[in-house]
Amino acid sequence: MKLYNTLSGQVEKFVPADANEVKMYVCGVTPYSATHVGHALSYVVFDTLRRYLEYKGYRVRHIQNFTDVDDKIIQRAQESGVSEDELVEEFIGDYFSAMDALNIQRAAEYPRATREIPRIIDAIAGLIDRGHAYPTAGDVYFRVTSKDDYGKLSHRTLDSMIAGARIQVDENKEHPMDFVLWKGAKPGEPSWESPWGPGRPGWHIECTAMSLEYLGEQLDIHGGGQDLVFPHHENEIAQSECYTGAKPFSRYWMHNGLLQLGSDKMSKSLGNLVSVVEALERYSPDAMRLYFLSSHYRSPLAYSDEGAAAIERSLDRIRHALTPSNGSGPQVNPSSHAARFATAMDDDLNTPQAVAALFDLARDINRGRDAGQRIDEGQATLRELGGVLGLTFAERASSDTELAAAPFIDLLVSVRSDLRAARQFALADQIRDGLAEQGVALEDSAQGTQWQYQSPD
Repeated sequence: MKLYNTLSGQVEKFVPADANEVKMYVCGVTPYSATHVGHALSYVVFDTLRRYLEYKGYRVRHIQNFTDVDDKIIQRAQESGVSEDELVEEFIGDYFSAMDALNIQRAAEYPRATREIPRIIDAIAGLIDRGHAYPTAGDVYFRVTSKDDYGKLSHRTLDSMIAGARIQVDENKEHPMDFVLWKGAKPGEPSWESPWGPGRPGWHIECTAMSLEYLGEQLDIHGGGQDLVFPHHENEIAQSECYTGAKPFSRYWMHNGLLQLGSDKMSKSLGNLVSVVEALERYSPDAMRLYFLSSHYRSPLAYSDEGAAAIERSLDRIRHALTPSNGSGPQVNPSSHAARFATAMDDDLNTPQAVAALFDLARDINRGRDAGQRIDEGQATLRELGGVLGLTFAERASSDTELAAAPFIDLLVSVRSDLRAARQFALADQIRDGLAEQGVALEDSAQGTQWQYQSPD
């Protein structure tokens, strides 16, 4: 198996430190608003990675945090007239509900920043003791000049960072790029006691403290969206390696491309979000997962209703391939499709090619059914490989429009059957073709004619 490593900028053979266990840390959400499909893209990607690693025989210890103290949380709580704790609990509940609906497996632990304060303080104190951080006026900053290779993850130099950033002058900092580890308390904000006075942790240090606590000094995989490479992961790798004594913090750094709505990145700040709840009101969980996995994880993906609807219709071909059959001929052989699937997934998690292998297998199963072949082995392989992608193949709930149309489709199918019996094939074909144009596929068999919503071939 090979994975693209952001740190090296190359696709590398994946070799975890332990031949049996993979330690994976994925940055979690800041819970101050509804979980959106941009979040879902990232967590579907890393859930699929975890599923494939487990399929290959690894144990995966997966940790994912919640940043539950943050300027945005404080501001939203004040605007809403609720406490920070109430706000956080509401949106952590929303997150779990959304992830469960998308069939995303739960991490082994979900540490929260506010519950890890002693560990965070210990990490900051250790950085100060080693000369990598300094307290000033109630705050504590990381000294970026103490890390010779600071910028190695984002492949930038300190000079280029300064030139490309709008940095407010702060007389308390030794260097403009020094970043905060501990923020001194401000009136009306949550705070905790520390050796440097009351305050709260900065954003980056929480992930270092949590990964050290739950996974040890070295990770196998650290994941997140490409928008986290700088500054979050750059700062995380610097402070972690300085704390442990330059041991490589993570063997592989993986970053998914971002979801776009039109030409813009989907983000809370732009206000162009589609919540997971809204998406799942229109499309099945399988369709959403398949939509994300039909693009390579490192590529940006444009979200549209048209795209999601097309995926939903195409899923019906796979669902149909899994319907029972009483064929007695030779088995449909799924082995070549399974081999293609594994080759694609081993190639830097090439899910588009893996998805293509699934659809080709479904096509062969459907053709085999029509030819009277046995298809149970093919169906078992299709379910197994689909499960690696987190697909359940559950029948999708019909929309109100589809439910309303169903009696009329039944009537047309009945009329077509009467026309065929009367050998008026031209009229019968006209009904079939008209239904196909509306995304309704017919299948004739000795037991009668069945219909289903399906994308055209």
